[in-house]
Amino acid sequence: MTATSTTAPASQTLSRGIRMLEILAEANGPMTIAELAEDLGVHRSIAYRILRTLESHRLVTRDESGRVHGAPGLAVLASSVQRDLQSAALPELTLLANELKMCAFIAVWDQPDCTTLVTVEPRHVHAAVVQRPGSRHPFGHGAPGIAMQSTLTQAQWEALNHETPYRQIASEARTLGYATSIDEVIPGLSSVAAPIAVPGQLPAAVAVVYSTGSRTNEVAAIGARLKAAARAIEAELG
Repeated sequence: MTATSTTAPASQTLSRGIRMLEILAEANGPMTIAELAEDLGVHRSIAYRILRTLESHRLVTRDESGRVHGAPGLAVLASSVQRDLQSAALPELTLLANELKMCAFIAVWDQPDCTTLVTVEPRHVHAAVVQRPGSRHPFGHGAPGIAMQSTLTQAQWEALNHETPYRQIASEARTLGYATSIDEVIPGLSSVAAPIAVPGQLPAAVAVVYSTGSRTNEVAAIGARLKAAARAIEAELG
């Protein structure tokens, strides 16, 4: 009984702390403690205690107005996540972003979601759609998930007993070497993605995102460019 009463509050506090970081990551800008408390569904005093703990670990910080931002400690943690993939992908993402004038990113399978691992925005482009690191969407939506699924046959996928059904479009992507999606994750946005084979790591894809209709005639060329980038990343990983 003592063990249960000791463990449960610690788990709840940890969960709330992680959720606070997720809320900050998903926000469009810094947030007040009151806003964080409301989104967490807790009293402001509880949110403040969680905030103080995260501050002590350099995961969040507050500006002069008291608004909460992510802190450098988050970057240190993020840099250790699939470090080899991030290092191998960054030069290719930079080339892609500036060549295609689109936001280029790496997505990984984080079941039941796709999670953006690292992103590069194009230089000198003010209207590019931005895909933020850490952003998530259901695996069954969008080009990155289709691209990752395309590395397996339907039988191989179903053998995994994954909750996301095998999409027939993945078979087409398997033939093409890249996948496309239109308005699946966010209305008005399209994506193209190519799978990356990373031995011993989660399935991944290199992708770009752009406004639907703006590059309709260039999808095949974009797909070919992403395929080349995926092969370059794989070669760098050895």
